[in-house]
Amino acid sequence: MTESILLQAIIYLAAGVIFVPLAKRLGLGSVLGYLLAGLVIGPAGLGLVGEEGGDIMHIAEFGVVIMLFLVGLELEPDLLWKMRTAILGLGGLQVVLTTLAVAGLAFLLGVPIQPAFAIGMILAMSSTAIVLQTLNEKDLMPSVAGQSTFAVLLFQDIAVIPILAILPLLATYPLPGDAAGAHEHSLLEGLPAWARMLAVLGAVAFVVVLGRYGMRPVFRVIARTGLREVFIASALLLVGGVAYLMELVGLSPALGAFVAGVVLANSEYKHELESDIDPFRGLLLGLFFIAVGASVNVGLIVSQPGLVAGLVLGSMALKALILAGLGKRFKLSTDQNLIFALALSQVGEFAFVLLSFCTQNGILEASMAGLLTAVVALSMALTPLVFLINERLLLPRIGTRSHPDRDTDTIEEKNPVLVVGFGRFGNIVGRFLRASGVGTTVLDFDSDRVDILRRIGLKVYYGDASRYDLLASAGAADAKLIIIALDTPEKSLALVETVRRHFPQLKILVRAYDRDDAYEFMDAGIEHVYRETLDSSLRMGVDAMRLLGTRAYHAERSARLFRRHDEAALAELAAVRTDRKQYFSTARRRIRELEQLISSDETDRWLREVEEGWDAETLRNEMNQMATSPTPPPPTP
Repeated sequence: MTESILLQAIIYLAAGVIFVPLAKRLGLGSVLGYLLAGLVIGPAGLGLVGEEGGDIMHIAEFGVVIMLFLVGLELEPDLLWKMRTAILGLGGLQVVLTTLAVAGLAFLLGVPIQPAFAIGMILAMSSTAIVLQTLNEKDLMPSVAGQSTFAVLLFQDIAVIPILAILPLLATYPLPGDAAGAHEHSLLEGLPAWARMLAVLGAVAFVVVLGRYGMRPVFRVIARTGLREVFIASALLLVGGVAYLMELVGLSPALGAFVAGVVLANSEYKHELESDIDPFRGLLLGLFFIAVGASVNVGLIVSQPGLVAGLVLGSMALKALILAGLGKRFKLSTDQNLIFALALSQVGEFAFVLLSFCTQNGILEASMAGLLTAVVALSMALTPLVFLINERLLLPRIGTRSHPDRDTDTIEEKNPVLVVGFGRFGNIVGRFLRASGVGTTVLDFDSDRVDILRRIGLKVYYGDASRYDLLASAGAADAKLIIIALDTPEKSLALVETVRRHFPQLKILVRAYDRDDAYEFMDAGIEHVYRETLDSSLRMGVDAMRLLGTRAYHAERSARLFRRHDEAALAELAAVRTDRKQYFSTARRRIRELEQLISSDETDRWLREVEEGWDAETLRNEMNQMATSPTPPPPTP
């Protein structure tokens, strides 16, 4: 038995280690990597995992529970109150409209009305695990789309409570023979409805009181022992205990963990809990996705490919349409609405729980539940691809046209500098130039951002700067510089092409997100490329050296050396980056040279300052002036 468990653990870990990096390398995201790993080792693939895959999924669902606990920790009650409009408006309408639309279609296709409503509620759920992880990986959580998506997911997680309460009223079919066993551990079995309700409310109240008054003293005592492993065990015990209590009273364990997290959000141990539990979340979520991939009924999909594909694509399209309509109603810009609608178009992991509940309570037939399980799993598997298609194909083409019906602003001023893109990078450059008395004309085609910036008093014009007529009206023919600070290299390169074709006298300064972006711009022949994190990273490095005791002068000079060397290395690496062997060889050589340069600079500081660290030309001029001066200044001590 021990050998079997060990072997299973090795199979799961090996599959994750192989397929997740592969999927990440292909730009598909870690979730799809886990699902592919499950498909390969599951019964439909190599058969390394059999029926025990279902048991693994029950264990791995604890990863979803931990994730909801961590989500709750991030949500202080005040923040929940501030988000009430998005949670109740976007989330509530999404669940209601999707349920009604899916139920109506299912009824028209011949499904009885009760199961049709159950299917509607099940398909209204989206995957919190996949969507949050993907949004975090893509750094989209702080965006409007990310916050709106989070609000909808939060409402869905909360809605599981009333859904579980409503579903038994929709029972249509005879209970299966083993249904009794499904509730053998429930404390509420056989109790009247009012007693069950009181028990549920009591359980939720107990979790709130436990989190607010019970756990803080316990964590305080454990923290004083200094034993980190005991603290981790206590945190896992809290999450596991709350989940089990919720399961006993028939509620979602994930919801109970979420409530416990919210209660502890203001706790002084919040950050320690997050850092201690987070590794378990990642590992168990990965296991969960592998189990989902392994449990997909490939035989059913192969036997009815048209039906399954139609249900998967139809359900995702329907949800996306409803979400897009809601996003437009709540005034999301086109690109943000596109992210919001497509991110939530899949069916989520809670659907597996609801399908199991429906089967055990005679709400859905086993064959229908099996078909829907395949639909849910496939929709989850398609989600990373949907993100990829949106990112690579849709957003670059239509995402920038936020409001096609909004007229481009009329620009009446003429300035020597044009700033295109006034996001996190462009607004610093633009504000600095204006504060320094340099006339700038700012263009941005994110209408939401333009409106916000105007409210705080900044003069920003709305319009697509890649259009010749807008550039011309902005005074590009008379300007000297154009600073391009757009979000993607594709947009920036398109603008560069327009500028070079129509306004060749303009000097182009372009912002690059990272080295890969910089390579693209250098290939396009742009001389002035600025990586957005280089200066701030070096500034942090200088501060770190100063805090460690290095003199400010030496730390600053090392940073200048690093910058000069890195920019020279960038140009050299850009020329050889298509030859991977030569690229890595050059990179290794450049790293060694940099270390030797800084090290030798420490031992021969004066010469290195002249040759590398400072502007040699300026220094030479100053020295010449000193030499010709009738009264030379005294030597520096």
